[in-house]
Amino acid sequence: MNLSRKWLTDYVDVTEVNNKDYCDRMTDTGSKVEGFEALASDIDNVVVGKITKITKHENSDHLQICMLDVGEGKDIQIVTGARNVFEGAIVPVAKAPAKLPGDITIKAGKLRGVESNGMLCSITELGLTTHDMPSAIENGIFILNELEESKDYTLGMDIKEALMLSDDVVEFEITPNRPDCLSVIGLARESAASFEKELKIPTPVVKNAGDGDKIDNYIKVDIESTLCKRYAARVVKNIKIEPSPLWLRMRLRASGVRPINNIVDITNYVMLEYGQPMHAFDYKCLDGSHIIVREAGENESFKSLDDIDHTLKSGMLVISDEKKAVALAGVMGGANSEITEDTKTVVFESANFDGPSVRVTSRALGMRTESSSRFEKGIDEETVIPAIERACELVQILSAGEVVDGIIDVYPNPKKVREIPLNAEKINAFLGTNISKEEMVRILTSLTFKVENDTVYVPSYRDDVEGMQDVAEEIARIYGYNEIETTNVVASLTQGERTPRQAYDVKVKDTLCAMGLYEINTFSFISPKYYDKINLPEGDKRRNSVVISNPLGEDTSVMRTTSIPSILEVLAKNQNLKNEEASLYEVATIYIPNEDKAKLPEEPKEISIGMYGTADFYDLKGVIEGLFNACGITEFYVKAEENDPTFHPGRCAKIYANNDTCLGIFGEIHPLVAKNYSFTKRVYVASLDFEAMFENHASEAKYKPLPKFPALTRDFSFVCDESLEVGTIESAIKKSGVKLLEAVKLFDIYRGAQIGENKKSVSFSVSLRASDRTLNDEEADTAVKKILKTLEKELGITLRA
Repeated sequence: MNLSRKWLTDYVDVTEVNNKDYCDRMTDTGSKVEGFEALASDIDNVVVGKITKITKHENSDHLQICMLDVGEGKDIQIVTGARNVFEGAIVPVAKAPAKLPGDITIKAGKLRGVESNGMLCSITELGLTTHDMPSAIENGIFILNELEESKDYTLGMDIKEALMLSDDVVEFEITPNRPDCLSVIGLARESAASFEKELKIPTPVVKNAGDGDKIDNYIKVDIESTLCKRYAARVVKNIKIEPSPLWLRMRLRASGVRPINNIVDITNYVMLEYGQPMHAFDYKCLDGSHIIVREAGENESFKSLDDIDHTLKSGMLVISDEKKAVALAGVMGGANSEITEDTKTVVFESANFDGPSVRVTSRALGMRTESSSRFEKGIDEETVIPAIERACELVQILSAGEVVDGIIDVYPNPKKVREIPLNAEKINAFLGTNISKEEMVRILTSLTFKVENDTVYVPSYRDDVEGMQDVAEEIARIYGYNEIETTNVVASLTQGERTPRQAYDVKVKDTLCAMGLYEINTFSFISPKYYDKINLPEGDKRRNSVVISNPLGEDTSVMRTTSIPSILEVLAKNQNLKNEEASLYEVATIYIPNEDKAKLPEEPKEISIGMYGTADFYDLKGVIEGLFNACGITEFYVKAEENDPTFHPGRCAKIYANNDTCLGIFGEIHPLVAKNYSFTKRVYVASLDFEAMFENHASEAKYKPLPKFPALTRDFSFVCDESLEVGTIESAIKKSGVKLLEAVKLFDIYRGAQIGENKKSVSFSVSLRASDRTLNDEEADTAVKKILKTLEKELGITLRA
C-alpha cells in the first residue's frame, strides 16, 4: 500500500514529523514500512514561465529563439526546436543549471551560435504521461495554458508546486489480518493513534437533487447467493465524461494508480481512500434495469474490461442483469457495461463479497486485481455505504453529473458488534506490564474502539480482534514494545515431547540407520504402471488408488497404496549408476481410499527395506529381527509365503506377532519383477506394517537381571515332512507352556536316504533355567516330556530314532 502523506493530512496532521521518524514509529506500532520516496525529487530549478517573444533563428530552419518571463524582472533567452510554442504560452522552463528525471542536467550553452539559458520541457521530460496530463501532447512542449488550474499559476513558480508533483510516498507492507489498512483512512487511524493526534474523518455529504427523480425509477437489486453479504447501488444521471482535476490525478499517481477519466477515477479514489472497491456500470447496458447477484452457470461466457474472453465455472459469483453477466464480483467489470465517452447515466456499485470466493475466482481465471486483492483479505460490510456516498459526493464536487435521490442497500444479515470484557489486571498479567486502566482506555479509544462499563466494543473493520489477547496486543503495540520492562516469565510451563507414535517412528529410523541402511524419501505420487511392474494382478485391492485430479503427468497421477515400487525404483537407479551394493529404507506413507468417497483416504505408514549386492535373504531377515528386537517386538514368528506375485515363491516369508497379526512380508523379488526393473543382481525387499508394529510393541522395556543359576541344555532331533517349516516347530516349542524354557536354537538340518524321501531331520537345542535355583534332572525331564508331547499332538512329529 502506497500512502501519499499529502493525502494523509486530510485526516490527521503529522506534517511536523519527518519521513524517517514517521516510518520508524509506524513500524514500531505494527504498520511495517518497506520504504519511502520523495516524488519529483529528481526535478530541480524548473519553473513556470511565459513566452513573451518568439523570433526565427538566423542559422537554422527549425530552431526558434524564445524570450521568457520567469518572474525575475528580466526575460531569459532559450532556443527551442519545438513547433507548438506561441507567444503568450505558459510553459515549464528548466533554467540552467537544472535537473530532470533520468539524471539529466541542463546547462547553458549556444545553439548554432545563439545563447540558450535552459530548455522548455515536455511532459515526458518531466516524467509524466498523457494519463497524468490529458491536455498535453507527447511530442511537444507542455502548454500549461490548457490546464484548468493555469489561472492559479504565478511566473517563476516551482513546477513541482504548480503541477502538485511534490509528495512523500510511504510504502507499507500490510499483513493479511489488517485489510482495513489497505486504505488512506485505515492508515490515518493508525497514524493518529501512533502520534497521539486528532483523527478527522468527515462524513460524506450528498445533496439531494430535489427534482422528484428517485432511484426506484431506474434500478432494482436482488441477491441470490450467500456469497454476497451486502450490495448497495446509487444512480448518477447527466454524466459528463472528462479528465479528473489535477489534484485528484496527482493523488492517484502518487498511489500508483493511472488516471483514466472522472468516473473511473472516482471509483479508484474511493477504493484507495476507504479500502472499498467500487464499480460503475453504464446504465443503458443493464437489460431489464435489474441487478442480480448470482453464481455463474457452468461454462458461462464472459468478456472482461480488458477484452479477454473467459469461461466461468459454476459457483463463481457474478453481477448480472436479466440476460447476461456484467461483472465478476470483486474482480473486474465486463466489457458489455463499460463506461464510454457517450455514457449519460451510471450505476455505482458498492458491495461486500465473500473473500475466499473472490480469491478462487481470480486465481482460476488468472485475474488478480486491486479489487480482488482487497476482497480476498476480507472487507468490512459497514464500509459499503460510506464509500458509495463518498463517490457520489465526489461526483458533485467535480460537477460530473447529477446524483439521483435514494440508495438501494440490500443487507440480509447485518453484522453484530463484537464485545470483549476489559480486565486491566488480566491484561497486565498477560503482558508483564503495569499499565493503568485509564491508559488502556485512552489507547483503545485512540484506535477508535469504544470502551464503556469495562467492555470493549470492537469496530466493525477489526475482525482480527477476537478476544482478550488481541485487545492486549492493541494496547501493547501503541504503548510501545520498547517501553515494556524486561521481566521474568511467570507461567506454568510444560516440556514439549514427542508422542509415543512419533518416538516410535524415530526409534525405527535410528535403528535402521545404525544397522547400516540409508534412508530415502520418495514421492507419494506414482504411475498406475508401477502396479504392473510389481506383477499385481487385475482386481488386486492395491490397484484401487486415489486419483489426482490435476496431476503433473501420468508418472504422478495416483497416490501409492504400497511403497514397494518406490524403493525398487531407487534401487534400480542405484544399479544403473554402477553402485555395486545398496541397502536402503523408507518410512513411507501410503494412501488407502475410503469406501465413503466424501471422506479423505486413510494414510497409514509402512516401512520398506531394499538391498542388493552381497546381501541375501537371511541378511534381510536379520535386519528385520534386529529392528523388531530394538523396537520392542520380542515375540514373533516367520512363515513361508508362496502366493504374493511380487516375490519369488520359494524365497519369501511373512512375519507375524504372537497374536497372529501380520507385521509384514519380505523376500527376494520375483524374477519377472526383476526383469521389469532390469536388475542384474538378486534384490531383496521387505514391506513392514508400521501401524501393526506400533500396536504390538512393548511400550516399556523391562529390566531382566543376569541369571544367578546355571541352565540345563537338552538337544532334540526330529524327523518331519520336508514341507514342515522349522519356524513352526520352534513356535510350537515356545508355546508348549514350559515356564522354565529360556531359549530354542536350531543347530542342524539333515536330509539323507536313511531319513526317507520328502523327509528331513531337524535338531534343536533347548535351554531350561530357573531364576531362583539350580534345576535338577528330574525337573528338566518333566519339561522335556511336556515339549515332546506338545509337538506330537500339534505337529505329529517324534524324536528321531
